Amino acid sequence: QVQLVESGGGLVQPGGSLRLSCAASGFSLEGYAIAWFRQAPGKEREGVSCISSHDGSTYSADSVKGRFTISRDSAKNTAYLQMNSLKPEDTAVYYCAAERLALSCRYYKHYEYGIWGQGTQVTVSS
Repeated sequence: QVQLVESGGGLVQPGGSLRLSCAASGFSLEGYAIAWFRQAPGKEREGVSCISSHDGSTYSADSVKGRFTISRDSAKNTAYLQMNSLKPEDTAVYYCAAERLALSCRYYKHYEYGIWGQGTQVTVSS
């Protein structure tokens, strides 16, 4: 069974940090681009960060640039999203997704990813 499972979400104070994990099972992440998306109540799903498969290049949205870092560990078949200096506006459900992409992941929207996790809640509040 092909699936992605996110973990690591929770409640954190503004300025704090969290590390989200995205563990793949039933398939290898090798050759797949991996992306993190988030969706806040009443808002559209937005791309946060992604990492391409062919050259390992990463891309982050302007809203998280310099604060969030995406990475992958092939040996563990897992991807991560390190989130630092968290703000209340980062509150959302965070999803990881994987897909075989021909170009850099920065050019693809959420509907172009075929494998999704169930999501993990991140709440930034004092």
